[in-house]
Amino acid sequence: MLGVIRRRVASGGSSSSSSILKQSLQTIRPVSSSTSRVSEEILIHPRGFGHVRKFSCLAPLRGRAISSRTMREGVSNMELTASKLILSRPFSSDSGDLVDAVVPFMGESITDGTLAKFLKNPGDRVEVDEPIAQIETDKVTIDVASPEAGVIKELIAKEGDTVEPGTKIAVISKSGEGVAHAAPSENTSKQSAPEMKDEEKIKPKVEASPVPVKPKTPAPPPPKRSATEPQLPPKEKERRVPMTRLRKRVATRLKDSQNTFALLTTFNEVDMTNLMKLRSEYKDAFVEKHGVKLGLMSGFIKAAVSGLQNQPIINAVIDGDDIIYRDYIDISIAVGTPKGLVVPVIRNAEKMNFAEIEKEINTLAKKANDGTISIDEMAGGSFTISNGGVYGSLLSTPIINPPQSAILGMHSIVSRPMVVGGNVVPRPMMYIALTYDHRLIDGREAVFFLRRIKDVVEDPRRLLLDV
Repeated sequence: MLGVIRRRVASGGSSSSSSILKQSLQTIRPVSSSTSRVSEEILIHPRGFGHVRKFSCLAPLRGRAISSRTMREGVSNMELTASKLILSRPFSSDSGDLVDAVVPFMGESITDGTLAKFLKNPGDRVEVDEPIAQIETDKVTIDVASPEAGVIKELIAKEGDTVEPGTKIAVISKSGEGVAHAAPSENTSKQSAPEMKDEEKIKPKVEASPVPVKPKTPAPPPPKRSATEPQLPPKEKERRVPMTRLRKRVATRLKDSQNTFALLTTFNEVDMTNLMKLRSEYKDAFVEKHGVKLGLMSGFIKAAVSGLQNQPIINAVIDGDDIIYRDYIDISIAVGTPKGLVVPVIRNAEKMNFAEIEKEINTLAKKANDGTISIDEMAGGSFTISNGGVYGSLLSTPIINPPQSAILGMHSIVSRPMVVGGNVVPRPMMYIALTYDHRLIDGREAVFFLRRIKDVVEDPRRLLLDV
């Protein structure tokens, strides 16, 4: 009979089921002591609740009947509990004094990550939203924040584990009661070791019958190395370190770019005299008005915007059998960080002036170096600029950042002798390189684009006159 009640209530909890339950509970009597334990606990699963609750207060005890008022009070308590569960934080699991810290949502295109390291240890005090661990993904590093203030009781996951959103990694005690600052596992193992030895002494030894041993066949001698085979260095001088998820992602994307695109690079050189003179004359006034330094990158971004507007095919991309022309210009800036290469995006660069570009560059570069840049700030981008000159690179052939179709490479500024007006004079020169997808972009458009950048950088007044 109790099995019927359990099935009827778990199937939906209709009004007819509740009336049958009430009548059945009033007529049920414990048959023997073995069944009294069963009759004291009944599982009730009302419609719409996400968890099955133990409703032992409604069960008849020793033959007593149950009233409908008790039933209504029990159901109301269950509804209140369910509402509390719904209002709880989505990234934590609360069970009284203990709270579970779980991996948060990491982005639409990110399904898992690697637990890079724990920032807190068991027994440490944490506050609300204080980072306790870092998750490394293919694109960015994400912090796991503490859902409540308390003391870390236990670390569930281990560093290096692959975790998904919702995975429990730690248990936090709100009150801090019963939290040990040192794990007693080592002491326990040491104490149990001598006990095992004593038990082994007490047990009598059983003589085992001799087992015939098969004669071992001699192993073949290792092959001798030829004189021309290279000798590897000793293993003691090698270190094997696993690649980070960001480094693996960068390696995959760069190799896919080489395998997919018909890469071709064209070069030119730029006289930096006028742009450097403009920067030197107005740097103090620029800082005083805008609160940010005037750099060379903003001049190249403005020149790239002008070149992309003159040659829209550079800003386009192939999608299957179609060509997608973008009517916006989002410039990606390659930034090297200790954890790997990241490419934050400057949105709508065609609508920004020098000051706005410099402020956005400083903000994104600081976030990238601190590891706090978000995925949205790196998504998209229609054209990339890579400045290898900050590391002293004289010349290079950059690789396209998919799904873009071209990338501009800047390099170091070197004073070289140049012929100006029939005279040989020293000039600060920079080599610039444009790598493009030759499936979409012809050499004519690529050379015109690079020539436009050269003209604007060498004479910034062209931006004012739009010539």
